[in-house]
Formats: sequence, structure tokens, C-alpha cells
Amino acid sequence: MPEPRRYQLQSDAANRVISDLLDAAGVPPDRRGYFQQMLTTVLKLHEDGASSGDLKITNAALKELRYGYKVFAPYRDVRKVTVFGSARTPREEPAATVAREFGRRMVEAGWMVVTGAGAGIMGASQEGAGAERSFGLNIRLPFEQEANPWIASDPKLISFKYFFTRKLFLVKEASAVALFPGGFGTMDETFELLTLIQTGKSAIVPVVLVEAGPKPYWWIWNRWIGATLVERGLIEAEDASLYRIVDTVDDAVAEILGFYRVFHSSRIVGDNLVFRLQRPLIDAELGELQRRFEGILKGPVDQTAGPVPQELNEFPDLPRLSLPFNRTSYGRLRQLIDFINGLRGPGDVAPSPPSPGLSRPQ
Repeated sequence: MPEPRRYQLQSDAANRVISDLLDAAGVPPDRRGYFQQMLTTVLKLHEDGASSGDLKITNAALKELRYGYKVFAPYRDVRKVTVFGSARTPREEPAATVAREFGRRMVEAGWMVVTGAGAGIMGASQEGAGAERSFGLNIRLPFEQEANPWIASDPKLISFKYFFTRKLFLVKEASAVALFPGGFGTMDETFELLTLIQTGKSAIVPVVLVEAGPKPYWWIWNRWIGATLVERGLIEAEDASLYRIVDTVDDAVAEILGFYRVFHSSRIVGDNLVFRLQRPLIDAELGELQRRFEGILKGPVDQTAGPVPQELNEFPDLPRLSLPFNRTSYGRLRQLIDFINGLRGPGDVAPSPPSPGLSRPQ
């Protein structure tokens, strides 16, 4: 069979120039392919006759991505929680008070806080966290969105032209997400986040919906989810496991920290989903996991003491679970993570069982 055509430009001379440029820049062999393809893609826009408007969008988006990667790079090993909520919430409202306390408590737990850099809920959580332990991802709008004073002069403030590049970093960098009451923007962020997790396009992280005042907000939203989306078969009942509704700061912090009690992180490796764990599971726990979640597993679960073949050598001291996951039932996968975190190891205090949204009293 003929070799598949490499991803190249139509011009051999231009392809040679790209190769020479990579040599001159000293790009290492293990990264050369990525840079070759990115440079080729940029010049394919020329070959395709892309319009000036398309070039402006691509240029601005690529610059925003590059700068965002640079700002977050020194903090890649620190867990971060992204906070969403209304920019219009007055400082004296209970929701703002709760957001301030939440930001402070997460920083005390060793985390950093990421917000959209605006006022209201964003500013309150930023104030609680402090500029040193937080990021602000601002969006340039003709109204309502100036960076709050707690992040305005900090180098970890990034101003975005496009919502899609901003949203990428708000989700990509998050090891947890806390959502407070808000308007269209908060609803957009809530549903987009849950869609990304439900479809496997984003890693499962703890998603807490924080009730923060005398009037219910998320419980009303949750009632509609159950009575409309689930009842009509538009989502699976298990999809409600992808979020938790909490009524206090204590519950929000406990839900987030508890998610990483035994579970650490995950990667797709070949056909399997690999979990990194804080401790290995004993045989009885593995057997119970296999029995309970057989419906979403295509074969037996395997445990190893360290990284599996083809996996990046991150966290080499952590044990691994290789799950032949069917890649469709992400609500059940969240329940599997809850099961792992609920296991009681030697000397552990038995944790409280998790309560997904639809199972709570309303």
C-alpha cells in the first residue's frame, strides 16, 4: 500500500523552508510534528484563499491561546477551581458573601481560584482568594465587563476578544467548578460545561451549584431538569450525577476536596480510560467495582502500581486503574468515581455518601 500523504503544503519549496525553520528554532524531535503541522495549517489558509476576516479571527485566537498557555504554565501543578456567577450581584447580597468565603476557603485548602474577572460573584470570589492566588479571564465588551479591582493590576489577568478562547481556559484549567446564581451567561456556562462532561469532551471534575441566599435558584433549575429533560428522555437520569447542589460553603468545599480523596486524575490511553489513584484498591474493592459498573465496562478492570505503557510518565508513584470504559455513560462514570472515593481504607473515616442533584429533597 502507498504511504499516507503527509500533512504538507502544495509547494515543496515551502515545505523545505518550514523544515529549515524548525531546525533553526531548535524544536526538539518529540515536538517537531506538532509545530510542523501548525505552521503548515497557517500557510494552508493562504493556499485556501482565506478571507481577511477569517485571517483576523484566526490570528487573534491563536495569539490569545498562546498567551493564555504562557500565563498558566508556571501554575500547572496547582489545582484550580473556576467560579461562575452573575456580574450584577451587589456586594452586600448573601450570594456575594458566600462567594467571598468560598474563595478564601479554597485558597486555604491550597487551591487557586479562576474567574471571568468581572464584578459581582466573580469579584467577590476573587476578593476572598486574593490576587496572588487567583486568575482573571476578562472578556472585552462594550458594557458591564471591566476587570474587578482585586485582579485588575495582576499579571494573571488575561483579556480575551473571543468568548470561545476564554471559555476554553475557564474549563481547561479547572480541577473543579463552582456555579453561583447568574443570568444568561451563567446558564450558558452551566449547560456548556455539563455538555462537555456528558459527551467526554472534558474530563469529569466536581461541579457544585451553590445556593447562596433565601430564595432557591438551583433547586428550581434542578426541578426543571428532572421534570422536563429526564422525564422526556432528553437526558439520562444518571446525567444528574454530573453536578451537585450544595447549600453552604462547607458543603461546597467538602464536595470538591472529597472528589480527590482517592481519585486523583485520568487519561485516555489507547482503548482504555486510566485513573490515577491516591491509594491502590484491594481485591475485594476491585471485585465490587467490576460488579456494580459492569454495564459501562467492556471487560475486566486492571490495576498497576504505576504508569501503564503508552501513558505519559506523570505522577509515577500513583497506582493506576485501567478501565475498558464504553465512552458513552459519563453519568455512570461519575458514579464510579464516587464509589471509589467512598471506599474506606485503613484508618479512614467513612465519608458521607454523595447526593447527586435529582436525588435530593426539593
